[in-house]
Amino acid sequence: MPTSAARAVEPFQLGGMSLLAVPQLAVDVPGEPAAMNGGDSDTELVLLRRTATGYERFRTLPVPGGEDAEFFTIGERAFLATASIRRGRGPYEFGIDSVLYEWTGSAFEHFQSFAGFAAKQWRHFTVAGQHFLALAQGVALPGTEKVNRPSEIYRWDGTRFQPFQEIPSRWAYNWHAFSAGGNDFLAHADHVTPSRLYRWDGERFAVHQDLAEHHGRAFASFTADGADHLLVACLAGPSRLLRWDGATFVEHAELDWPGARELAVIHGRHGLYVVRVNFILGTPAAPTTALTSQLYQWQDGKLAVVDEFPTSGGTDVAVIADERGPLVAVSNALSADVRFATDTVVYRFTESD
Repeated sequence: MPTSAARAVEPFQLGGMSLLAVPQLAVDVPGEPAAMNGGDSDTELVLLRRTATGYERFRTLPVPGGEDAEFFTIGERAFLATASIRRGRGPYEFGIDSVLYEWTGSAFEHFQSFAGFAAKQWRHFTVAGQHFLALAQGVALPGTEKVNRPSEIYRWDGTRFQPFQEIPSRWAYNWHAFSAGGNDFLAHADHVTPSRLYRWDGERFAVHQDLAEHHGRAFASFTADGADHLLVACLAGPSRLLRWDGATFVEHAELDWPGARELAVIHGRHGLYVVRVNFILGTPAAPTTALTSQLYQWQDGKLAVVDEFPTSGGTDVAVIADERGPLVAVSNALSADVRFATDTVVYRFTESD
């Protein structure tokens, strides 16, 4: 499916439709040289609808510099949270609002705006019967020291989301909410400061442990061989598989190769699988974007590579339930020649009998 600098894939069911939300960071500007941080960011989020033959364009939403989309429900109400990292075509404005939309029965309408700075990802989750919406944000570039913002957790008050807790950060990318060992955890990924695991203490999210010193991008959690595991993806350096020892997550194994951007877990007929999508190697000034991403299977107490597939500046992966077996959606953000026009791809996941 043709997209431009696609940064996320968010599948959801709504009104009898199977939809896929794809926010787009930028479009190519004719005549401008290729640059992964360039382009025109006055963009739209694309909503794709599944048909008998695949996905087709359904609607668009005004989401400049689109980085993420998060669908969730509260009771009978349906929402789509969108994150905008910037707008303009250079110099860029990072201090812009990110918008929460609500489904009216026929369209997504503006519900609430959140002031942000270089917003990257929303995550909705519930703890102790409460609805939370967390925004990972910030960018540590020259000149941003006085205007950068920490990540923010908001809590639903029955009418709107209200500020609840700030999470220290400088260049945040991601969240992952999960439970292990009788605890409710929230992992937070940051590029330049430690990625940390927070634990719900009954009132707030308290620091539990550090997960990676630098370059944190994403997480995945699963239970295997009777133990809880947490996978920490890092862009520059190896990703780490941690195991719960009853008090903390301890080192269990490393995954080879840098470049990891996102993770997804598949529970297949023949066991547990993890999809890893890789973004770039090298530097933003001279990136290598045409990479190989991996499919792992849990074998003999570790994750073993059982398949690989091409990605081009891969940014996200999501698993879609289907009666014929899982579908796997992957967003690609940069072509081999570092242009934004790249395809978002949906794969059929199959297992040999």
